[in-house]
Amino acid sequence: MWEYTDKVKEHFLNPRNVGEIEDADGIGDVGSLACGDALKLFLKLDDAKEIIVDAKFQTFGCASAIASSSALTEIIKGMSLVEAEKITNEDIADFLVELPKEKMHCSVMGREALEAAIANFRGVALPMAEGEVVCECFGVTDLEIKRAVEESDLRTVEEVTNFTKAGGGCGKCEERIQDLLDEVRHTARPILIPMSGPKRMTNIQKIKKIEEVFEREVRPTLKKDGGDIELIDVDGDFVIVSLRGACVSCAKSQTTLKEYVEKKLREQVLETLIVEESKI
Repeated sequence: MWEYTDKVKEHFLNPRNVGEIEDADGIGDVGSLACGDALKLFLKLDDAKEIIVDAKFQTFGCASAIASSSALTEIIKGMSLVEAEKITNEDIADFLVELPKEKMHCSVMGREALEAAIANFRGVALPMAEGEVVCECFGVTDLEIKRAVEESDLRTVEEVTNFTKAGGGCGKCEERIQDLLDEVRHTARPILIPMSGPKRMTNIQKIKKIEEVFEREVRPTLKKDGGDIELIDVDGDFVIVSLRGACVSCAKSQTTLKEYVEKKLREQVLETLIVEESKI
């Protein structure tokens, strides 16, 4: 399970500025439900169209996505558009004290939504990055990485990260960085034949199937004894839940989670799932 700071937990459990602005001056819509995270940001400007007087959001995603969206709206309210344009994903992460390395892409989504909303207000298209964006966390392209490798004689992924920041966020682009290193150095890694294993699922697919199992089997069983269960978050293979009603004080609650709930989810959703009770 990811280690969240108190501020991340606070903005996840009590997110600020949730909703929409009907007469918004700018709207930024980024992400995709198919990928598991999506964010829609609304901006309202003052009469002079220079200061952000209100900001609201609608998001679908994990705890970090919700907390990052909430933090972003708090940061930009009262700012001028010129100031807001300078906001980076690192500013959002710093506002929350810290985000898990694997969740830095959530703050990137906030930055991208802000850029899209400002572009929408101005009636302009967002500029396209030159080349393929390899590192979403810091917006580093393949051309920038290749140039850095050639000009600075970089040899390892760690050296590329230290020089360009690529790979210094969630780390998901490290394999692509290695490919670019091999390409520039004219080397190639041996081809690995993947072993058969469980089918990969997107976060949204996991959430949907977990909720189906809860509604069809888990909740009816728990409600017979005056209890209930709520899905709080899904982070990778970790399913974070909160027990309700009689289940909260039941001495066998952990047995129920592990031997009943977790077993059901492994049988019907994904065999690698791990059920944990929320401590928030």
